[in-house]
Amino acid sequence: MAVEIALLSPEKTVLTYRLAGVGSRLLAHVVDAMIVVFGLYLLFVLVGTIASLLMPGTGADAMGPVSGLFVVLFTLGPFAYFILFEGLWNGQTIGKKLAGIRVRMADGTPITFAASTARNFLRVADFLPFVYFLGVVSMFVNPKLQRIGDLVAGTVVTHEDKVTTSFSVAPHRVGIHPLESMVGELRNMTDAQYYVLRRYCDRFPELPVEVQTKLTDTVWLPLAKNLGVEMKPDIHPLFLAEAVVMKYGRVRGLL
Repeated sequence: MAVEIALLSPEKTVLTYRLAGVGSRLLAHVVDAMIVVFGLYLLFVLVGTIASLLMPGTGADAMGPVSGLFVVLFTLGPFAYFILFEGLWNGQTIGKKLAGIRVRMADGTPITFAASTARNFLRVADFLPFVYFLGVVSMFVNPKLQRIGDLVAGTVVTHEDKVTTSFSVAPHRVGIHPLESMVGELRNMTDAQYYVLRRYCDRFPELPVEVQTKLTDTVWLPLAKNLGVEMKPDIHPLFLAEAVVMKYGRVRGLL
């Protein structure tokens, strides 16, 4: 069963995230582990080749620094992979990207570099007493499916739901648009602007994305600024345009 968490954004909008379970996280980890092993193998070959060219001797004195470098790479390499990818790639590694999951802070904000460092260095604790035993147990006994590293860092792993926005012709004659309270009184609007905006709303679903964007930028956004309609980052501009059309048309008897 899917587990979701609900969070209240600073804009007072409720956001929900579907938590990633053991299966998707295991898949991501297997992919990442294969990448890490392959990367370390390439480093091993590269460093060995360079060492043989620069230090052709085979004595212990010649191989000591190289062996020390190997130890550092094999010890810190896996940690560096996860920390750098999650910290710099907005909570995703290559494996997480393929599995469709992402690490984020428990409050829904993007993961910080400090949190990425903490959760990944604590993978050592998750592996006790054997491979991921404590990590999996931790996920099963807390409501946010957090392993030990997540609990300490204050992070969660969520699914990246692929949302496709679809549009239909504006329902001008049906009821009251749910966003009408956000568009104000529209005192400065004219009938000519209404008909232009209604045409924009009606044609929008049929237009190519490039044309949609161009008309939004050149027609609707300047008009919205003039009318005092504020755009919201979590609301598509078309929906606010439809609210304006429906409210103005109904008030002026143009529907």
